[in-house]
Amino acid sequence: MIEMRSDTFTLPTEEMLSAMGRATLGDDVYGEDPTVNHLEELAAKSVGKPAACLMPSGTMANLAALLVHVPRGGKVLVGDESDIYLYEAGGASVCGGMVYEPIPTRPDGTLALDDLAAAFPPDPDDPQFALPGLICVENTHNRMGGRVLGQAYLAELKAFAAVHGVPVHMDGARIFNAAVASGLPAEEIAAHADSVQFCLSKGLSAPIGSILAGSAEFIGKARRVRKMLGGGMRQAGVFAAAGTVALTDMVDRLAEDHRLAARFAAGLAEVDGIDVAPGSVTTNIVLFRVTAEGLDAARFLEDARQRGLAMGEFGHGRIRAVTHRGLGPADVPAAVAIVADVVRAAR
Repeated sequence: MIEMRSDTFTLPTEEMLSAMGRATLGDDVYGEDPTVNHLEELAAKSVGKPAACLMPSGTMANLAALLVHVPRGGKVLVGDESDIYLYEAGGASVCGGMVYEPIPTRPDGTLALDDLAAAFPPDPDDPQFALPGLICVENTHNRMGGRVLGQAYLAELKAFAAVHGVPVHMDGARIFNAAVASGLPAEEIAAHADSVQFCLSKGLSAPIGSILAGSAEFIGKARRVRKMLGGGMRQAGVFAAAGTVALTDMVDRLAEDHRLAARFAAGLAEVDGIDVAPGSVTTNIVLFRVTAEGLDAARFLEDARQRGLAMGEFGHGRIRAVTHRGLGPADVPAAVAIVADVVRAAR
C-alpha cells in the first residue's frame, strides 16, 4: 500500500527506537524525568519561547492552550476551516465553557482582520455579548493545502490582537514544514504568537507527542490543565527520547517531503479527469478534485485503495494526499499511475 492519507502514518526511525530503549527515566508528573525535561528545553528553544510542555497529542495541546487563555463564557476566534474548529471534538466548549466563533478562512489560510474585528462587540461592557479571549491561526494550514502563512500577515495579526487586548495562539502542528518551506527559523514564525503547538508525530516521525510552548507562567498553568485532562504521564521519557531525535535529526529532511508533493501534483496535472493546481503546493499536502464523469470522490478513493493507494476525502469534493518519510521516490510515479488507471477504468 502506498500510504498517502496522512504524515501521521510515519514510523519511528531506528535512531528513535534506540534512543527510546536507552532513555533515562523518572516521574514526569513530579517534573523528574530528565529525558522529558531535556526535550522540553530543546522544544522551547526551537520555537523561541521561554518554556514548553510535552503533551500526548496536538488536540490536547491546543485544548490546554485555549483553557489557559480564555475564561468560561469567553469566545475563541478560529478559522472556519481550522483543525481546532473542525477536528478537535468541540473540546473548548465541552471542557472550557467557551464559544467558538468561526471566521471565514481565505484561500491562503489567513483570517481577514476586518472579519476578526467584526467579532468584537461594539461595546465590551454590554453584558449581552461573549467577549473574545483569543485568536487562533494555523500554520501550515491543513485544509488550505498546507499553505504557509506569510510573516507580514502574522505581524499584522499580532499587532491587531495587541490593540484588542487578546493573545494569539498558533496551531503549528506542521510549523517545521512552514520553516523549511519559507527558509525561516521556526522561532521567527512563532514570534508572532503568544503560544504555539507543534506535533512531533507527523512529518518529524516520532511515534507520539506534541509540544505546547509559551511563557513560563502560561506553561505552568498548562501543566495543571494537562493533569486535569488526564495527560499527566509518568516515565514519559520513553517517547520524549524519540521527540528529541525528531527535533535534532528530522527537520531538514522535510524538504524531501515537499519535493515529493510537488512531483505528485505535477504528475496529477497530466491526468485527464483530475483538477489540481501544482503551483499551490508548497509543503507536503496536495489537494485535488476528480472531474472525470461518473466518478465521485468515494468511488475514486475505493478504486484507488483496491489498486494499492490510500488517500483521504477532504470536504468540498476534494481529495487529500500527504507525503512523508514513509514514501520513496518510486512511490510518486506509481501513485500517479494508479490515479490515471482509476480514471481511465471509469470511462
